[in-house]
Amino acid sequence: MANIKGLFKDTAIYGLSSIIGRFLNYLLVPLYTYTLVHCSDYGIVADLYAQTALILVILTFGMETTFFRFINKTEDEEEKKRVYSTALIMVGGVSLVFAVLTVVFINPIATALGYAEHKWYVGMLYLCVAQDAFQAIMFAYLRNQHKPYKFAAFKLLFIGMSVALNLLCFLIIPLEYSHWEISVKWVFIINLFCTTMISLLMVQEWTCVKWKYDRKLARQMLTYSWPLLVLGIAGILNQVAGQIMLPRVLEQEEGRTQLGIYEACVKIAMIMALITQAFRYAYEPIVFGSVRDRNNKELYAKAMKFFLIFTFFAYLCVIAYLDILQYIIGGKGYREGLKVIPIVMASEVMMGVVFNLSFWYKLIDKTIYGAFFSIVGAIVLFAMNLLLIPVMGYMACAWAAFVGYGTTMLLSYFIGQKQNPISYPLKEIAFYALLALVLFVAMYFGTKQLDVVVRLMLNTLFVISFLVVIIWKEKIVHAFRVRKN
Repeated sequence: MANIKGLFKDTAIYGLSSIIGRFLNYLLVPLYTYTLVHCSDYGIVADLYAQTALILVILTFGMETTFFRFINKTEDEEEKKRVYSTALIMVGGVSLVFAVLTVVFINPIATALGYAEHKWYVGMLYLCVAQDAFQAIMFAYLRNQHKPYKFAAFKLLFIGMSVALNLLCFLIIPLEYSHWEISVKWVFIINLFCTTMISLLMVQEWTCVKWKYDRKLARQMLTYSWPLLVLGIAGILNQVAGQIMLPRVLEQEEGRTQLGIYEACVKIAMIMALITQAFRYAYEPIVFGSVRDRNNKELYAKAMKFFLIFTFFAYLCVIAYLDILQYIIGGKGYREGLKVIPIVMASEVMMGVVFNLSFWYKLIDKTIYGAFFSIVGAIVLFAMNLLLIPVMGYMACAWAAFVGYGTTMLLSYFIGQKQNPISYPLKEIAFYALLALVLFVAMYFGTKQLDVVVRLMLNTLFVISFLVVIIWKEKIVHAFRVRKN
């Protein structure tokens, strides 16, 4: 019970910082989509950020999860510090080499990616991702030390600086000075500045231990992490492969235009990723910390149920207020892609389930299973994108992600139940899933022809009804009264 309470507490802090940060970051979506002249301009941003998401996984090579696994294997403080410094040196060294190679070979890299005329768009973003990889270990250290407030402060500071500078460059200065050039380049300049500032402010996190590299420990950590690298690459490809492929399967300008439309609409659906991320930040240290607890499987089962309840509720909220949320993105040129949102959000739900299921093989040091599951899912996704993008455009990306995650989820569950069975409350989960599906159909299709005000009112009633069912079935009010007494 203490672990569950700790999970909710940390999730609330991580979640609040993520929600506030993501909300502020959402301000950039209308800012870009209303100020950038063409959908293809926003497509450039989406294309390069999709690439850096993949690069970040490679540069961290599974070391975040490996760090948690190894630091919780020992009670000795000196050994814990050695784990941290070894992980920091490995990831920092790889990131430094990557940054140097980026600067030295920027011309051929940019040309190969189709940005020969804008090579420093690529260069600035790659320098950002090199710092992000190094910061990832320091943020993992803060999570392991159960310092969610400091973690949240750094995250919110980055977002605050980024939003303020973007508003300055894309809105305030252009209103005052008509000759100011509104350009995609400011996106990358601002990101580099903010990322560098956070790296400097986190100096305490990379100087709080003596930098000692333990070769034997490093080999053990790399043995554990390499399947996680494969898993991570396959997993991130499930998220960004479509975005990377669109401008390259289609004609470049058309591909970037479709990518701009798709990515702008996907931003609305990212509430699901937000919940998964917040849950992960709190859940991962607790799970690895409770590895010796005989009741840890009960924790995993309960956590899965509550995770799905929260994500179903968030899913219905987004669908209910899509008439309002659509104004986050620019004009009708972008809003034609709103139809991808239900599909992408369903994919995010499955991705969250995959994350929750992943602990059975991480805790028995069989990460090779995760690599296998993700590779199969990525192959399915690649094949669907390659075949369907020429026919369906950006809709192929949405459906390919849905099928890819579904494949990974099913493999992880059924093989996991054979290797390390956990009694998930499947009947309760199925009940909530069916109820959410019925309410989704009612909101998305049943109220479609109604006046927008009436539709919003009805949708609100549907969302409230789902919340009432949760309170009733989980006996939340009763539990509160018991604690109060």
